[in-house]
Amino acid sequence: MTKGKVVLAFSGGLDTSYCAKYLSDEKGFDVYSVIANTGGFSAAELAEIERKAYNLGVCHHETVDVTQEYYNKCIKYMIFGNILKNNTYPLSVSSERTFQAMATMEYAKKIGARYIAHGSTGAGNDQVRFDLVFQIMMPDVAVITPIRDMKLSREAEIEYLKSKGVADDWEKKTYSINKGLWGTSIGGRETLSSDTWLPDEAYPSRLKKNGEEFLEMKFEKGELVEVNCEKLTPVEAIRRIEEIASAYAIGRDTHVGDTIIGIKGRVGFEAAAPLILIKAHHLLEKHALTKWQQYWKEQLANWYGMLLHEGQYLEPVMRNIEKFMDDSQKYVSGKVKVRLQPYRFEVLGVTSDHDLMNARFARYGEENTAFTGDDVIGFTRILSNQMKIYGAVNNEW
Repeated sequence: MTKGKVVLAFSGGLDTSYCAKYLSDEKGFDVYSVIANTGGFSAAELAEIERKAYNLGVCHHETVDVTQEYYNKCIKYMIFGNILKNNTYPLSVSSERTFQAMATMEYAKKIGARYIAHGSTGAGNDQVRFDLVFQIMMPDVAVITPIRDMKLSREAEIEYLKSKGVADDWEKKTYSINKGLWGTSIGGRETLSSDTWLPDEAYPSRLKKNGEEFLEMKFEKGELVEVNCEKLTPVEAIRRIEEIASAYAIGRDTHVGDTIIGIKGRVGFEAAAPLILIKAHHLLEKHALTKWQQYWKEQLANWYGMLLHEGQYLEPVMRNIEKFMDDSQKYVSGKVKVRLQPYRFEVLGVTSDHDLMNARFARYGEENTAFTGDDVIGFTRILSNQMKIYGAVNNEW
């Protein structure tokens, strides 16, 4: 007799491959693997992941596509908020984990499984993100985490799978790669220390183009709707920009941050479309929003990104912030021009009917029509009052 059904959040990578074999062969579970695709896999890649799952002995493999939900409920707000963790990382993996966990949970409910497993280690953020969703939305389920519980190294996992006759390209398994619509993260031996960096071959994309190329991106109420005059859905537009810009090896960097569990961590990533999109959207906002709209949106976006990174997507305040974000995009419409070159991009300028840099009122540093020099003299006199009084009372100047 088996111990029953366990649903395994499966990606086809080393950790989840180990879990599939271990839970079946060593623990006696009927393993049901499920991959929640957040837009990072092609049909051919998904078919290969399914083949791997069955070769590892799972009873059934399920593919669930949550790409559109992920965009509608998360990516859209990361763009609205111009969110880059520590001014660097577009939350490529941390933002998608909640949606993968929810899809895994729904599948477990559907087949009546009492156990859910994931391949997270005990030294990272993902263990918390997955566990949080399961505890909040399916509190009676038992969560199994072999990699975390046994503190396994990647080398130990590879040796176990080899001993079970599992064939794979183990050299590629040197790096842990997580791919989604909003970017790809890369972890490996170089990211475990502070002074080493990922080699070129660690990145899935390669430099294929030299010279330069221009992108024109059209936004409507904060959402990307055209690329180079071609009308696309936002998801299609993200993919199109990634396809064009990744050929220039744009979007590579290493993020250093504070984990949920209190330790520092490093991860490499490539995210051409997210970085270009965020910077282009941010420039358009600088032209279309007032100073205080930008200021308060930045404060809320910082909190939104931090809570999202720490697995708190289900916290109700996130829905409150999203409503603010939605309202802030009312006039964020227009076109943004971007120049692409090997390993870099440059946001050049915008055109918008809602551009507040409007020559009818003034030209910065040259002329104005909305006020006079006397107005400025009076305004400056009032503005200086508080500081003049402070200085006079305290003999400061």
